[in-house]
Amino acid sequence: MNAKPDYFVHSHALCESEHVGAGTRIWAFAHVLPNARLGAECNICDHVFIENDVLIGDRVTIKCGVQVWDGVTLEDDVFIGPNATFTNDIFPRSKKYPEQFGRTVIRQGASVGANATILPGITIEKGAMIGAGAVVTRSVPPNAIVVGNPAKIVGYVDARPTGTEFSAPRPAEKPPRVIPTTVKGVTIHHIDEVADIRGKLAVGEFGKEIPFEPLRYFLVYDVPTAETRGEHAHHVCHQFLTVLKGSVHVVAFDGVNREEFVLDSSKKGIYLPPMVWGIQYKYSSDAVLLVFASHHYDSADYIRNYDEYLRLVNA
Repeated sequence: MNAKPDYFVHSHALCESEHVGAGTRIWAFAHVLPNARLGAECNICDHVFIENDVLIGDRVTIKCGVQVWDGVTLEDDVFIGPNATFTNDIFPRSKKYPEQFGRTVIRQGASVGANATILPGITIEKGAMIGAGAVVTRSVPPNAIVVGNPAKIVGYVDARPTGTEFSAPRPAEKPPRVIPTTVKGVTIHHIDEVADIRGKLAVGEFGKEIPFEPLRYFLVYDVPTAETRGEHAHHVCHQFLTVLKGSVHVVAFDGVNREEFVLDSSKKGIYLPPMVWGIQYKYSSDAVLLVFASHHYDSADYIRNYDEYLRLVNA
């Protein structure tokens, strides 16, 4: 005598798979094919279709009207909104099948909004948020918020915005002004400026306004407005960022706190110490970003994998 399954299937649903975790609920008119694998405590809503080569983690919610095709992986705690569309063949033809379907991965804790379309072969990283109706054509970095067609990054989840204006120092204060942030070790700086009829001069001294002696500098410019740069941390290298022209948004994360800053004046600077995950995006069309670095270039100093960064910073 077969044991009663420890998951729920509605009387009007069809679940052909035996690989379903405890506490999962499959509601009316859903159809799960035999080789699909579903984790525990999932909620599969009405009119959901799940094909064979599909992996679904624990506590995943799939709202009504979603088809999860071969090649899709949904990791733990993923949310898929109503009528979101997955694809697995970038050049589909009737009765003609690719040798292998594109593998699409929605990483842990990410959310896909209603009616969004996800192209095949991409990864939506941990904690990312896909806006309703977005058409996602490229992989999405961790915690990014993307909207539009094609989808573009417009923000980062839980990034507390910092005001774009720096308060001018009071007469009793000695410029430049250094302001701590919620991100460990990150400070924002007011760089002294002298202006007269001949123009303006902004000046900072290494070891004072810039809290290290640099061995390298680089400029970033002509960045398309849709592009994101950075997306890494350093083991030992310190960095100081300012703009010579235009504006750039900078996100800093220490493993716990995430904060977003706007560089839109050469009077402003941001210090990023080692082991802080840094992102630069929303470059204006005329932006020129100047970065001072404490060390010569060393590829081994870069931490580019977000999971590795979390492991190291929380060790």
